[in-house]
Amino acid sequence: MIDQKFIDFIDSHHVLTLSSCAGNQPYSCSCFYAYDKEHNIFVVKTHEDTRHTREIMQNGLVSLAIVLETDEIGKIQGLQATGKAIFHEGDTLKEATRTYLKRFPYAAMTMGKILVIEPDFLKLTDNRFGFGKKLIWDKEKK
Repeated sequence: MIDQKFIDFIDSHHVLTLSSCAGNQPYSCSCFYAYDKEHNIFVVKTHEDTRHTREIMQNGLVSLAIVLETDEIGKIQGLQATGKAIFHEGDTLKEATRTYLKRFPYAAMTMGKILVIEPDFLKLTDNRFGFGKKLIWDKEKK
């Protein structure tokens, strides 16, 4: 079970930095996302001609970060995650698409593919709970 603090932080933001890697050359991009807490997945919409999509098709292992931008040290918050990015088909794709369009209805008017990121590790830093306080969720240790 994911701690509610993770869910609250994820739900309070809408842009993540997604990092992919192919051939020893990492790359990062910013994506709007929706989060499905029942399935613990991030959903983004991307285009086939982007670098990160081409790289993910070669290597689905990704990392992502979501951050609260602030100058106040006591308010610093951020989430880092690793996982697998998958272009699903069938019912899983339909469900992920509904999740994304519920948050971003205007995205129905744009071309692109739905990408699902299944995290295997989450780390939430939240200085409001104490300087450097971190919560960890590890799929292997749950």
